[in-house]
Amino acid sequence: MRLPCRNYGRWGTCNMSTPLTTQPDQGPALHVVIVGHIDHGKSTLIGRLLHDTHALPIGKLEEIQAAAERQGVRWEFAHILDHFAEEREKGITIDSAQMQFRHRDRTYVIIDAPGHREFLGNMVTGSSQAEAALVLVDVTQGIQPQTWRHCYILGLLGIRSIAVLINKMDLVGYSEDAFNRMKQDVEQVLSACGVTAQEVIPIAARLGENLTQRADTMPWYQGPTVLDALGHFQSAQVVREELRVPIQDVYDVDGQPMAVGRIESGVLRAGRSLWVMPEGRPLSPSWAIRKYLQPPLAEAQQGDCIGIHVADSQLRRGQMIVDREAVACRDRIRASVLWLANRPGRVGDRAVWKGTTQEVPAQLTRIVKRFDPAEMAVVESNAAEIGPSEVAEVELLLAHPVVADAFGQIPQTGRFTLEMDGEPIAGGVVLAGE
Repeated sequence: MRLPCRNYGRWGTCNMSTPLTTQPDQGPALHVVIVGHIDHGKSTLIGRLLHDTHALPIGKLEEIQAAAERQGVRWEFAHILDHFAEEREKGITIDSAQMQFRHRDRTYVIIDAPGHREFLGNMVTGSSQAEAALVLVDVTQGIQPQTWRHCYILGLLGIRSIAVLINKMDLVGYSEDAFNRMKQDVEQVLSACGVTAQEVIPIAARLGENLTQRADTMPWYQGPTVLDALGHFQSAQVVREELRVPIQDVYDVDGQPMAVGRIESGVLRAGRSLWVMPEGRPLSPSWAIRKYLQPPLAEAQQGDCIGIHVADSQLRRGQMIVDREAVACRDRIRASVLWLANRPGRVGDRAVWKGTTQEVPAQLTRIVKRFDPAEMAVVESNAAEIGPSEVAEVELLLAHPVVADAFGQIPQTGRFTLEMDGEPIAGGVVLAGE
């Protein structure tokens, strides 16, 4: 059953026939975001990975090479990504929005991160839920402000499966000293952002060195290749104790309401007592877990898109189904935010707070402190405004209570965006406490 639903403020589809993962014998697909400064080689890296893992359709590489020859330009692996983007703009149906490849019976979904503003907006609103990250750094240019901000966002979103790729090692003669200097710099940046790289790998993406096979040009490096490092990353879908099911939409099915949504946390088991938040009222006791053309299920797992068939006409989008009556709802939130708007954010500003399917008018009541992620230093305490691309700890007042868990407890319900006139102006995470 495919039903139109609006998840995280964007139109999409909710496939109730299968979970949002691959089949169990293959393991869950790992969503990997690739971040880095412009010209540090992201497109080349992605194109080379797709090529070296045989993910391209038959004849696609030759087609792209012929197009480059007709245009009189030198063929590069970055053209693979450019070609997919061009086809997507023309409306040609190819699987380029989610670039996938398989290696050793595991599926990987590549998320190409644009600028930090679009990246955070997409990540927080749920259109690109990365579980792991590759941070790309050009060994000849070093760490740039964009890289700082991307690393901060990785920490902000709680992504812990991270590998740093020191690219263009061929341009420094495969120097071990150059690699070690850059590795030290990158590790300091990540530490300041509250994250740690599981691996730091020297590569030459253009030549495919240390991507799928160990490079003979760098015998001093004995660590994993990029694909080996990805293979060690675990999916972030860990079942938690507390149930969170944001209602995306409600439909009439066979004369009864069916609330559809994705299980963001916990396990939904038949026969348990459930509550509807933020109202705090019990759900009608006669309810069933449904998927298309299947009898009522005994349980559904985190990540599953399901329907809850129930005789309850008061259900609506934006409510949250939980399994504990004592789940706290709050109308005051302390949060860490990255300011995305081109204009400063000021105390007193009003916006729309969006978390999961909840949307509430909000006001920025206090800027506890602000700092520049490119310098990782506090700029001002009890500030009057937040500058563009700055990070701040803030306090927000919402028009009515919402279910907003501390990000450290349940990340899926601890992320949010602030929007004004339909555009994201900030993204952040809920802090513990108020």
